[in-house]
Amino acid sequence: MSKALFAQRRDCRVAAMQYLYAWSINDPANLSDDLRVFFEDNCEHPRDHYAFAEELIQGVILNQSEVDGRIRALAHNWEFDRIAKIDLAILRLAIFEMIHRKDIPPVVSINEAIDLSKQFSNPDSKRFINGILDRLKDQLGRDARKTEA
Repeated sequence: MSKALFAQRRDCRVAAMQYLYAWSINDPANLSDDLRVFFEDNCEHPRDHYAFAEELIQGVILNQSEVDGRIRALAHNWEFDRIAKIDLAILRLAIFEMIHRKDIPPVVSINEAIDLSKQFSNPDSKRFINGILDRLKDQLGRDARKTEA
């Protein structure tokens, strides 16, 4: 992957995580309008730069019950409602990628989630997030370092 594409994907993950955080606090009446406003008001690049972010956001929202079910099952000894909203947004994003985006190796999703937690959450979050995502990685039944066709 080129440095430019890597940087763009990082921008997209940050935008997706920020949107999912806001969405978890205030579910919009119209997702399309809300996404348009979000990208116009909060992002430094043109909206087409964030196509990957929109795919991730739509995927997480469409698969929320499945993704949240995985979080509930993997967050041993932790009540779902007590998970910090920012950590929840990071987990939802990474878990969606790991389950539904076979073009992304699971370890990439894990590393990106840990980087997001270092940048946007508290210092202890990276261990919590890594623990959950590592357990999921072991359940996937595929090579964590490779993409699938």
